[in-house]
Amino acid sequence: MKPKKSSSQKIILFLKGLAMGAANKVPGVSGGTVSFVFGFYEELIYSLKKVNLIAFKLLLNGRFRSFFEYVNGLFLLLIMGGSIFSFFTISLLLDYFLFHYELYVWSCFFGMIIGSIYQIGKGFGDWSFKNIISLIIGISIGLGISFLTPATENDNLWFVFICGIIGVSGMTLPGLSGSFILILLGNYVLLLVDSVNVLLSVITSILSGDFEVLSDPIKVRYLKIITVFTAGSAFGLISISHVLAYVLKRWNQMVNAIIIGFITGSLGIVWPWKKTVYLKEKGKILIDKKGNKIVENYERFIPDFLYSETWIAFFFIAIGIVLILVIGFYGKNKK
Repeated sequence: MKPKKSSSQKIILFLKGLAMGAANKVPGVSGGTVSFVFGFYEELIYSLKKVNLIAFKLLLNGRFRSFFEYVNGLFLLLIMGGSIFSFFTISLLLDYFLFHYELYVWSCFFGMIIGSIYQIGKGFGDWSFKNIISLIIGISIGLGISFLTPATENDNLWFVFICGIIGVSGMTLPGLSGSFILILLGNYVLLLVDSVNVLLSVITSILSGDFEVLSDPIKVRYLKIITVFTAGSAFGLISISHVLAYVLKRWNQMVNAIIIGFITGSLGIVWPWKKTVYLKEKGKILIDKKGNKIVENYERFIPDFLYSETWIAFFFIAIGIVLILVIGFYGKNKK
């Protein structure tokens, strides 16, 4: 039986969940990287793996306490609770800063990923030939994903369910941004912006006693979309964690080398100096059915060192690196 967690440990776990949830919302940043750096990645994977037939039997037999202990329920509750809470709070704050201070936010994330690569890589140790090959494979896949062209929006419920499975990968695969994958699939705005905003609006209306919102066909459509997306995410989270638990057990070092490669490759996604290239036809920017400009890709460029904002951006890169190093030092001393 595991020792009980103190109040401070519970608060720290919840805060780690907040950080992971915020990272999952930002395109290019992986919640899995956060869990890896914060030192709870393997516990997360093995706890999710416990959601299996044995767990469901305990649940169906009414043995709720046994079920809760079997799946490491307190840990999952605090981490997932923090992630969900962050989705409606911290991540909204991040949206604001991304809109008003985009370069500096990306610079900070860029620095955090550099710090993460150092933090994870310094304790790796065995850089054998097969582990170096695994690292190169991870980097290649990460960079390949960085330069893919985004698709257009698709609200078919089966496709939304698949988006849920793929999008949640950012929580379980460090370096692979679920939000960026959703951009590539064309459904980032639909699933993580529009649907979330409608859900918040509906919840607010219901709490104020207005149930007429449930008869609004547009709002009902978005509620269906976010329900199917959530179901896909839950299915993906559990199924991917089972696969990862198996491969981590059999090929731990190779998998960790690929993860370090993934994270390194993701630097291409969060490169701060880039501008959005919109899809055009006959010189005109194409608009989707909701009035949003259709993204074709991102044009990356080398910064101009004559501008003060470039040096400010480098300052934020340094802040990101230092932040991760401080977190790593704190985590090491807490062990």
